[in-house]
Amino acid sequence: MINTTIKTTKSQEIFAAAQNLMPGGVSSPVRAFKSVGGQPIVFDRVKGAHIWDVDGNKYIDYVGTWGPAICGHANPEVITALHEALEKGTSFGAPCVLENILAEMVIDAVPSIEMVRFVNSGTEACMAVLRLMRAYTNREKIIKFEGCYHGHADMFLVKAGSGVATLGLPDSPGVPKSATKGTLTAPFNDLEAVKALFQQNPGEIAGVILEPVVGNAGFIAPDAGFLEGLREITQENGALLVFDEVMTGFRIAYGGAQAKFGITPDLTTLGKVIGGGLPVGAYGGRREIMSMIAPAGPVYQAGTLSGNPLAMTAGIKTLELLQKPGTYDYLERITQKLVNGMLTIAKEAGHSVCGGSISAMFGLFFTSGPVHNYEDAKKSDTAKFGRFYRAMLERGIYLAPSQFEAGFTSLAHTEEDIDQTLAVVKEVLSNL
Repeated sequence: MINTTIKTTKSQEIFAAAQNLMPGGVSSPVRAFKSVGGQPIVFDRVKGAHIWDVDGNKYIDYVGTWGPAICGHANPEVITALHEALEKGTSFGAPCVLENILAEMVIDAVPSIEMVRFVNSGTEACMAVLRLMRAYTNREKIIKFEGCYHGHADMFLVKAGSGVATLGLPDSPGVPKSATKGTLTAPFNDLEAVKALFQQNPGEIAGVILEPVVGNAGFIAPDAGFLEGLREITQENGALLVFDEVMTGFRIAYGGAQAKFGITPDLTTLGKVIGGGLPVGAYGGRREIMSMIAPAGPVYQAGTLSGNPLAMTAGIKTLELLQKPGTYDYLERITQKLVNGMLTIAKEAGHSVCGGSISAMFGLFFTSGPVHNYEDAKKSDTAKFGRFYRAMLERGIYLAPSQFEAGFTSLAHTEEDIDQTLAVVKEVLSNL
């Protein structure tokens, strides 16, 4: 029997109080449900592929704390490792052997990384890699892609995706023109636009940064030859290629998108999965480039909580779990079953939809598509998505509260979870 009614009394009370305490009642904008209507549910606990809210409602979760929970929430092996680490202290602000262990694991896995620096978030990693790109090339301009989100640093808030797209903000007040004058943008999957920018700015572009698989404008895969083309263009122009794998790293393959597609960038940013659910970020690349970072070189970047022993512990255990045989085959299989099922059900019910998946990352657009870039994604029926979202939520399925966010599966999702989800999708789309 599919649950069609959820109690939200406590969630509403808590969120009402939160709005007087925090801007919009949240610590990150997309959580506020602005684009899907209604109020957010307030979480109480998570376990495996499920979440429970403060009113006691249970949901199958396809957000996974926005990506990190690839082994499932509160994985018992990760929790056990964290308990042991807690006994030694929560923060050192000094070197610890755990940094070496996780660094070696990242370097062994990610083709582009010969040296790595740990930070505390994906945003921080992208801020640091931007400074490093400019210092190494002695150039100031960068190319980013419309709809790609690289954190909330001033220079990246130009045609950004994620919460900016969700809330309909053009960029952000408070960002001075001087901070963004060196940011050039192109449509994702458009090599000719990238070539034109290099021609118009000869010898001035430090590099190109992108999500190799877009997750912050909805799920958008690279066209055949696109990543290869970017690699060629940047090399021809003496510029760096940077993959922002905060979302894709260790999720669409153990070595990230660069391992999946066989394209090696110069620098890579990471986050989410490598912290196992704790705050973490990292950036790395060729030794000659990374050697410019202080104290080895002149490019300054620091952080009191960087290399935090708890985050390192959770990351190490998570990556160990992901190395088990069959891990990514299982993630690929259940995610394909989910997405193919949703697409079939939607089309049979007469809806215009498109979507896809790679390993444990997926997306569904309410447009006939195809979706190659952010402009294509914006053709989606966001009002219909909002109705779809609320109906799914009321029946115990928790999706990302935005048409412009990718979804995530985990090793904790079972065949039964997928079957139950598809049964709900069929009921909802038959009456939408």
